[in-house]
Amino acid sequence: MSQNKITPALWFHTADGKMGHVTSYYSNIFETNFEAGDAMPLGETPSGNTEMCNIKLFNDAYLFMTTAVEHHAFNDAFAIMIHCDDQQEIDKYWNYFTREGKESMCGWCMDKFGLRWQVIPKNLGELMSRPNAWGIMMKQKKIVIKEYLQ
Repeated sequence: MSQNKITPALWFHTADGKMGHVTSYYSNIFETNFEAGDAMPLGETPSGNTEMCNIKLFNDAYLFMTTAVEHHAFNDAFAIMIHCDDQQEIDKYWNYFTREGKESMCGWCMDKFGLRWQVIPKNLGELMSRPNAWGIMMKQKKIVIKEYLQ
């Protein structure tokens, strides 16, 4: 799997430190836009069983690491934005991530691993130029495009 010059590395926690829990979860939603290399077992570490895996998400490279003991939880300081074509695509990602995760505000949500996502329409800049757009966004958890068009 080819590497970017700079590769974001994300540290996940799973009960047994197995990468398969993480790769299965993301491959279910991203389907052919998610490619996982082989899990690289690192064995027992101070954080329990540990594995690493090279990932491609929409052709962008990431390194995923899992440990059995949670060491560093994800937080709002890092999120991945998904620029969606339409409401159907927004709903697809939002519903999947929040099923076992949590909703936040303004298109932000958290998946079951605690990773933050901002699920937004590709034309968000255009929508935000409309009258009262900021007020609409501040009332939304999931972005609902039609509310900006009324």
